[in-house]
Amino acid sequence: MPFLIGFAVVLVILIACIKIVPQARASVVERLGAYHATWKTGMHILIPFIDRVAKSMSLKEQVADFPPQPVITKDNVHMLIDTVVYYQIADPKLYTYGVELPMSAIENLTTTTLRNIIGELELDSTLTSRDIINTKMRSILDEATDPWGIKINRVELKNITPPKDIQEAMEKQMRAERERREKILQAEGEKKAAILIAEGQKESKILEAEANKQAAILNAEAEKEAKIRAAEGEAEAILKVQKATAEGIKLINEASPTREVLAIKSFEALERVADGKATKIIVPSDLQNLSSYTAVIKESAEDK
Repeated sequence: MPFLIGFAVVLVILIACIKIVPQARASVVERLGAYHATWKTGMHILIPFIDRVAKSMSLKEQVADFPPQPVITKDNVHMLIDTVVYYQIADPKLYTYGVELPMSAIENLTTTTLRNIIGELELDSTLTSRDIINTKMRSILDEATDPWGIKINRVELKNITPPKDIQEAMEKQMRAERERREKILQAEGEKKAAILIAEGQKESKILEAEANKQAAILNAEAEKEAKIRAAEGEAEAILKVQKATAEGIKLINEASPTREVLAIKSFEALERVADGKATKIIVPSDLQNLSSYTAVIKESAEDK
């Protein structure tokens, strides 16, 4: 019976000496009070009463959200800045033995570094240079925490809270800036509208002038065509009159008129010449001469 009790005790001690380290964790083991080894993921055997696990830690990236810290800018503006630090344990041994209370050390280091950087900047630069401040802080903190086995991956300024009067002044400035931009946009819109209206009027006048020009050209061509047709009509009328006259003379010649008939025709011709408008008609005193004159006309007609 005592043997069984002793065996059970030894078995419990052996089981207790078997240590399993989960994924993404590490354990620092001390032997007789001195650093012995760093256990990574897997199963390990601990020597009873000689070895002990001094510290077990996570190797994942961790986030430290520190409370807002009061800072003063170069132009003596007091504000509160909330900082977030993303860090990771790179060396478990240095993390265990490098510094007492690592998180408190990181917080104090973050506060002093932030105050030094902000103290070199004015308010406007502080509000518009977050990326620059984040990069400087990450570089300084990473270098300072390297002996502690801690790697600083990122530093972010979560909130920047200036005093109330500064916030009110900034809001007024933003409103004034928005109003100024609105007026500029409105003025540019009115300018573009005026330009478009002027261009439209110019285009309209150009089109109107071109239309008037085309209309004048068409009117001139129409007048020219009308004159040509009128001239052609007159010429055709004259030609028809001449043909009718020639035809009449021809008919007279074919009829072999007597001198008396020619004399009568001559009087009729004189009557047409007068046309009722002449105030004076010269009649030959010698009718024989008139007959001779008509004979001459007949001969000239025959010649034609």
